[in-house]
Amino acid sequence: MKTISIINLKGGVAKTLTAGSMAHVLAVFHNKRVLLVDNDKQGNTSKAFGVHSYDEKSISDILTARRIDPHEAIKKTRYENIDVMPANMTLIRANLEVMMDSTRPQQTRLRAALDPVAGEYDYCIIDNAPDINISTINALVASDDVIIPIKIDEYAFDGLLELKEQIENTRDDLNPRLRLAGCLITCFQRTDADRQGEEWLKSQPQYPVFDTHIRYSEKVTESTFAKTPIVEYSRRSGAAMDYIAFVREYLGRGKQ
Repeated sequence: MKTISIINLKGGVAKTLTAGSMAHVLAVFHNKRVLLVDNDKQGNTSKAFGVHSYDEKSISDILTARRIDPHEAIKKTRYENIDVMPANMTLIRANLEVMMDSTRPQQTRLRAALDPVAGEYDYCIIDNAPDINISTINALVASDDVIIPIKIDEYAFDGLLELKEQIENTRDDLNPRLRLAGCLITCFQRTDADRQGEEWLKSQPQYPVFDTHIRYSEKVTESTFAKTPIVEYSRRSGAAMDYIAFVREYLGRGKQ
C-alpha cells in the first residue's frame, strides 16, 4: 500500500477535492483499492462519501485508543474500491489527548494502525487539515509521498517553506522514505496572475511541480452539494479531465 498525504497549511486550496478525486480516479479508472483517510476535524471527506458520524469509530479512536482494530474505524462507501476512515470534531480532543499521553509514542500511531490493513489496499490517501498538529505529523510519518495543492493568489506561497521544512524534519527523524512528490496547482484560471504564479513556482528548484494543473470549474461546487466526485458528476468539465490527467501523471512519475 502506497500512502499519500494531501496537505497545505492554507485552507481553501482544494485539498479535500484533490484527495477525493484522486481516490475516485484511482479506484474507478485504474481499478485500484483505495483507503481514504479523513484527517481533518471538519470531516468534509467523510461527508462527501456519506460516512460522517458521531456514533461510529473514527480516526480519533485510532489515535487515542489502545489495541484498536483499524477495521472498526474503516467504513464502506458506495464505491466498491473506496473505503473511508472518517473524521469529525472529536479530532480536536483527540489531538490534545495524544499530546498529553507520554506513556507511548505519539507520532507513529496512525502508521501502526495502517500496517495491519496495508495488504488490503493499493493506495491510502490522507486528507489533512491546514495545520501542523500531532495528527498531521502522524500522517506524514505514515506516508510515502506528499502532494501540496496550491491555489494561486496573493498569499499562495505562505507557509510553503515551513511545510517543506516539516516534511524534511519528519524524513530525518521519523520516516526516511517520505518525499515531496510535488505541488499541484488547483483552481487555475487563464489569467496573467495565475500564469505568472505557475511560472514562478516551476522556477523554484526546491519545489517539484506537476505539469498538470487543475482548472477552475463551477461544476466543482455543484458536485459538493451532490456529494458526488467531480469526475462522476461532470466528466467533461475541465477539473474532471485535469484530475484524470493528474493521476496519470502521478502514476507515471512513480514508474520512473
